[in-house]
Amino acid sequence: MAAEPAEVRQEVVHGVETPSGKGRSTENFPVGSFLIRRDLRPHVHAFYRFARNADDIADNPALTAAEKVRRLDRMAAILDGAPGDESPAAAAMHESLAATRMTAQHCHDVLRAFRLDATKLRYHDWNDLMAYCRYSASPVGRQLLDLHGESRETWPASDALCSALQVLNHLQDCADDYRVLDRVYLPMTDLAAQGIGVETLAARTSCRRLRRVLDNMLDRTDALVADARGLAPQVVSSRLRWECAVIVELATRLLGRLRRGDPLADRVRLRRSDFMAAFVVGGLRGLRG
Repeated sequence: MAAEPAEVRQEVVHGVETPSGKGRSTENFPVGSFLIRRDLRPHVHAFYRFARNADDIADNPALTAAEKVRRLDRMAAILDGAPGDESPAAAAMHESLAATRMTAQHCHDVLRAFRLDATKLRYHDWNDLMAYCRYSASPVGRQLLDLHGESRETWPASDALCSALQVLNHLQDCADDYRVLDRVYLPMTDLAAQGIGVETLAARTSCRRLRRVLDNMLDRTDALVADARGLAPQVVSSRLRWECAVIVELATRLLGRLRRGDPLADRVRLRRSDFMAAFVVGGLRGLRG
């Protein structure tokens, strides 16, 4: 998720965190919504804030790769209980893990992904991208499921959903990621198969060959969403089951908007009507589940 330089430079000098100003309201999915049990919402918000602040470090164009890694390592140390106030988000996450007796592994997994964001600017093929999503996306769903005490048999479908959301976000931001950070998540093999390079992302509209690359990625993502539809029926918590069904519906709607829109011309977004419809349709599916 690329941040504008003007947003991040204001707070580079304070601690290790570099907040971009983005928050839960800017996401494609609900984060700790009213559907989540009231006692668990603060812990969902703590995990989101931890991941959001780590992501902002990795996406900060004013920092070198080495400095990004240093700051992420410091967040990891504070997460594990090291003294210091440089990362309030990591300190709050440490307290959340202690209160819930949860493992810190999912937090360390996302930090691993953000270290990759700091140092790896290209992905060879779809499998390479999915290996990245294992650490950037899957831990988010796993953390939520573990907080609710759900079976780990839910993980494969959850991983599929989180990976789908990650790829959709990459496609939304593909132009800015390249222009601001020189980071490209579109597989190099896909671009080469169409006879184009990453510089195609600098254009203001997608050419036909780039459109084929985007559509091929959406086809693979559609398959992930299909696998994710098996998540809600496996979830025991009725409120979480509803939330999972809503998020699957939001992913489906965003995928459709990306098929019809051009992320180089403008950032393709979900509309308020999409969220409203997803809560209704997802709710019905969650109840049936």
